[in-house]
Amino acid sequence: MAIWQASLIGLFAYLGRNQVPWLFGTTGGWYGIGRPLVAGLICGIILGDVTAGVLSGVAVQAIFIGQITPGGAVPSDLNLAAYIGIPLAIVAGGDAATAVAFAVPLGALGVALHNFTMTVQSAFSHRADKYAEKANAKGVRLANVMGTSVSFIERFFIVSLTCYFGAPFAQNLLDALPDVVLNFLAVGGKLLPALGFAILLKQIIEEKWMIVLFIFGWVFASTFQITTTSLVFIATALALIYVMARYRNMEHTSDNQLSPIVNKSSTAYQDEEGNYEE
Repeated sequence: MAIWQASLIGLFAYLGRNQVPWLFGTTGGWYGIGRPLVAGLICGIILGDVTAGVLSGVAVQAIFIGQITPGGAVPSDLNLAAYIGIPLAIVAGGDAATAVAFAVPLGALGVALHNFTMTVQSAFSHRADKYAEKANAKGVRLANVMGTSVSFIERFFIVSLTCYFGAPFAQNLLDALPDVVLNFLAVGGKLLPALGFAILLKQIIEEKWMIVLFIFGWVFASTFQITTTSLVFIATALALIYVMARYRNMEHTSDNQLSPIVNKSSTAYQDEEGNYEE
């Protein structure tokens, strides 16, 4: 890997890092180019192998598909996992399972780096507060730039140097691994995406019977070999039918509640204005 390729990957890794303001905050950064699927495309373009990059990005994305970051809490740093694991797998000639094998430990390492960086940045936040009390707008801007420079140093240099110096190491490591280890990585790479989907299902399924809908969709798609786009339209139609049927059932129940109210002494009826008459 050339130095310019490693530097460009490191730059995109910084722009897609959590808590970086340049691409509309986390909207275009952390939730945009910071996603493994997008990172795989970017790394594939830079390294000249788009197919391998996208396939590796899909595999890594599947692991973290159920991950959310409420309040800035990062269970696993998928940005670092993607921008180091995917390019190393591409350069080393590995497949998507290799990218997944690199991504898992890198995600845990990224959490430690993220927490350390946020701790250091808190000093600049306090400095910005002091400048704000003195109405020093220039000082506030300077404190903000200095704060985000910590993220730049952490993410850009770590990713760039690891990709540049780690590519030969990754290649030699894969060549030295026995077949049993490579087979284990391949099996693990197929199991971890299933774990990611399981986490996602746990978040979106409110009632246990809804798992039947997931199984039905999977069997339907596997049997008829339809595309994901077609399956989305079918699922949307079924969801609308279910919601409409449930809404009508609620209306019917509500109408039944307006039936005669039996008291101990008389029977009352509700008129159009909402008053009760005998």
